[in-house]
Parts: sequence; structure tokens; C-alpha cells
Amino acid sequence: MYMRWVMLCLVAGMNTAMAQTDWKLNTDKGGIKIYTSLLSDSKVKAVKVSCNVQSTLSQFITLLLDVKSAPEWVYHTKSAVLVKQVSPSELYYYSEVNLPWPIQNRDFVAHLTVTQHPVTKVVTVDGPAVGGMVPVKTGIVRIENSMGKWVITPLVNGYLSVIYTLHVDPGGSLPAWLVNMFATEGPYKIFENLQQQLLKPAYKGVKLAYIKE
Repeated sequence: MYMRWVMLCLVAGMNTAMAQTDWKLNTDKGGIKIYTSLLSDSKVKAVKVSCNVQSTLSQFITLLLDVKSAPEWVYHTKSAVLVKQVSPSELYYYSEVNLPWPIQNRDFVAHLTVTQHPVTKVVTVDGPAVGGMVPVKTGIVRIENSMGKWVITPLVNGYLSVIYTLHVDPGGSLPAWLVNMFATEGPYKIFENLQQQLLKPAYKGVKLAYIKE
């Protein structure tokens, strides 16, 4: 069972090749659709999650940038710490992923940037892993190749269309076939938790100056 728990946590990020990827629907449950695809340059499957969420753009972006809250809703996140706040719409953060013994925990530093199209109001949040900002820690495997992208489109009646595309090389000795076996379960849990997290008072009525609703 412990290997199952490992795999649920390790699928995160995306690369540019996924924009032209053929996606296959893997999971369709509770309004959450998860697609997978094999990329030409990786043995680990890419994942795309699609879901409509009741939220304003400002509320949703505030949640994504609320680094300290990540352990509450991002599956198996042990810790998340702000490394550098560049601007209200750009930051770097460090996170450790908690994995069951005897598998070593993983960690990464992500660079989040928020942009919004001035006409469509579609918001894009890019979150690639970056190196060099936090020293590698003994006993923890550093994730070096990971990219993630959120595309958030405003709909009618207070809903958002959220698409999250992700791909990661978890590093270490975990075989790709084992990671792929559980590629969709972790993202599903994340989106379940995300919708509950948005209901908390901290995100109600939030308005960001750089976001147009």
C-alpha cells in the first residue's frame, strides 16, 4: 500500500510539448475530468485536469498564491514556505512532499507568475520548478524537472473553468511505470480539496487590484 501513497503525490507540473498532446480521458467523477498522455520526451505521463469551480478570479488566485495554506489542500504536502515575493503576482516558494517510509521525501522550489488577458480576462498561472534558491537537503530528493500551468476562464453565474496541466520527473529511483499507475489519483484529491478550501472565510470577498473580474 505504501507505494500507492507514494504515487498519489508525485504527479505535478507540465512542459510545453503538452499543448500539442493527444489526451485520453481517464477519470470523470464529481465534475472533475482527468486526462493523461505520454509525451515524446518522457516516460512519465502528463496529466490534465478540467473542472468548473464556484469562485471569483480573485478568490481563486488568492488561494493559489497562499503558500502557507498548501498543506491543507495540496495532497501530501508536508510543508510550504515562501522564499521570495517578487510582486503581488509573482513569487517563489519551497515545498516538501511527505512520502511513506522507506521512500525518501521529495522537495522543490516553484516560481509562480500570474498573468491576465486584458480582453478575455483569462488568467494563467505558470509554476515551473527552479533550482539554486534553496540548498539541497540531506535525505530528500530534489525535483528538478517539473512544470505546472493553470488556465482559469471566467464563466457566467459566478463559476470558473479551471484547467490544470502538469508533468513531473519525480527523480530518484522510482520507475516511470509505477508513477503512471497512479497518475490521476493525486490530482483528483487536490481538486476535491481545492473546492472545499475555497469555502473558507479567508478567501471570501477577496479582491486583487491586478485582476479584472
